[in-house]
This record gives sequence, C-alpha cells and structure tokens, in this order.
Amino acid sequence: MTQPEFTAATPRPRVPLFVTLEPFILASASPRRRDLLAALGLVFEVVVSGVTETQLAGSPADKVSRWAQAKAEAVARRHPERWVLAADTIVVLGETIFGKPRHPDEARATLHQLGGRTHQVISAVCLAHRGRGHLRVKTVRTEVRFKQLAAAEIDAYVATGEPLDKAGSYGIQGQGAVLVESIHGSYTNVVGLPLAETVGWLAHQGLIAPGSPGSNG
Repeated sequence: MTQPEFTAATPRPRVPLFVTLEPFILASASPRRRDLLAALGLVFEVVVSGVTETQLAGSPADKVSRWAQAKAEAVARRHPERWVLAADTIVVLGETIFGKPRHPDEARATLHQLGGRTHQVISAVCLAHRGRGHLRVKTVRTEVRFKQLAAAEIDAYVATGEPLDKAGSYGIQGQGAVLVESIHGSYTNVVGLPLAETVGWLAHQGLIAPGSPGSNG
C-alpha cells in the first residue's frame, strides 16, 4: 500500500504526550484546567461539583485545600468507584484572598492593589477515590510580581472582559501576561493547575503513563 504524503495541508497524526490507563473525573468547571489536561492527550470526564466556596477560618493555604477537598468529595460521593481530581486556585497578597471579581470596579480595585507588588498564587489539588478510601491534597505556590500599573492600563485591560472570570482579576495565559514582570515557580499553577505535580501524581497512582509513537490520539 502506498504511504500517504504529508504536506502543509495534511498535518501528521498527533501523538499524545500521555496515555490514560484509567479514565478519571475532573471535578471542575474551569475551561483552563480542562484545556491543560486535554492538551496532554488525557481522557477524562468533567463533572462540576456544585460546591460553594464558603468563608473558613485558617490560613489561605488551609482554606484553598479545604475547598479543593470539598469539591473532590462531593463528586466522589456520586461516583464512588471512579478517581476524582479537583483543584482550587487563589491569589493572595499578605493574608488577603482575591477571588473572581463580581464586577469591573472590583477588578480595577484588585489590579490597583497588585500593581508593582509580588503576590502568591496557591493551588490545592485533591485526588480522591471513595471506594478505595483514597483522599490526598497537595498545595503548590507560585510568586508573581506585577509591574507598576497605570490607571489607563488597568481600565483598558478590564474593558477586554478577560479579568472578570479569573481569580485575582487577571489571566497570565492571555492579555494579562503584559501585567507580569516576573514569576517564580510553576507557570501552569498560575493558569489554574500545576501540571508537573498533577501529572506526576496521576502517573504515580497508575492512571496515566507516558505516550509512545504508536499511541496516536
């Protein structure tokens, strides 16, 4: 049989970086987490937990860990024989947690506070399997420094609409990248899911493995 010719109009078959040995559930409504995992070739189902992030006592790291755990447990109760991956990400300056802004004015106020300063992005990742009695939570921190932001620059960024569905009122993977002067730690953590840590964890549990030339997605 004649082998097909590959031209600029005929892309080569994509080889996934990882193969999924046991499909899992992503307990998150975040399109960014979904896209990060899907880009690796992983197979998973999205089930939104429906958990509301209530006010809790404790440090920011404690709070985000308990929120991620609550999301994983809520979905694991509905699917006790499935692996469930959940995550939560917060932006922290001092002890102040900046969630998703409720309106443009709140986004502007947040960006004014973050401008010219270094804040932390903390993600908690929870992996659960109710039937096997498995429940573990890990946290990952990244330091992000913003440049000095002029009011006009903040107004222009808020007007794009990008900050309105993101913790800390910015998206480093989008136009918000122009606000960032430096970053120390995991970039994907700032996007919403620390990939190196998460993928290592999934591989350790036997859910995924590195792909091979013959494992086309």
